[in-house]
Amino acid sequence: QVQLVESGGGLVQAGGSLRISCAASGSVFSMNLMGWYRQAPGKQRELVASVTSGGMTNYADSVKGRFTISRANAVNTVYLQMNSLKPEDTAVYYCRLGQRGRTYWGQGTQVTVSS
Repeated sequence: QVQLVESGGGLVQAGGSLRISCAASGSVFSMNLMGWYRQAPGKQRELVASVTSGGMTNYADSVKGRFTISRANAVNTVYLQMNSLKPEDTAVYYCRLGQRGRTYWGQGTQVTVSS
């Protein structure tokens, strides 16, 4: 089993920055894919960004140039640095880990951007 714990969400003004983190524990293998998804009220959950254990990244078009995903493999932690935040970035952000055909989700952290 794998447990994912997110932290760092909160309230920020438009144009501001926020960094959220997700720490994985349990049976984490060295090769995996970690990522961030978000879900706004009334909308489907969507991919924000992902990063492989080798460091390859992928971003949603809506966050390219503003968000940066990174990871520290030694501590099984993934980060999402969010800059130039917009009100439409408001959502619950979920951490996801995929390995060996299985998927794990965190409990989510709320990010609210005020205009």
